[in-house]
Amino acid sequence: MSKIKNVERRIWDVEGFAVRFLYLDKTDVRGDKTGLPQYHYDRAAGNDITVEAWKETRFRQVYPGYDVDVLDGYNSSVRGNAKLATVRLSYRE
Repeated sequence: MSKIKNVERRIWDVEGFAVRFLYLDKTDVRGDKTGLPQYHYDRAAGNDITVEAWKETRFRQVYPGYDVDVLDGYNSSVRGNAKLATVRLSYRE
């Protein structure tokens, strides 16, 4: 089982964007919390899907009981209707 900070790093490595784990009440989860499965995807989700679709199809299925903020290149939370291509592009600006 992995620490939150290691799962967040793995998501960055695979998906190309940063995330912040949250409890369902929207409070931040400490990075040293353990007991989570590692992010098991090896390929990034498609650029044309939305942040909300990524959360629904990839994040929530693996990490029930948690929420997540997807962060752009400015370390700001991204809205659910943003495309992953836009999020990834923000890191190059």
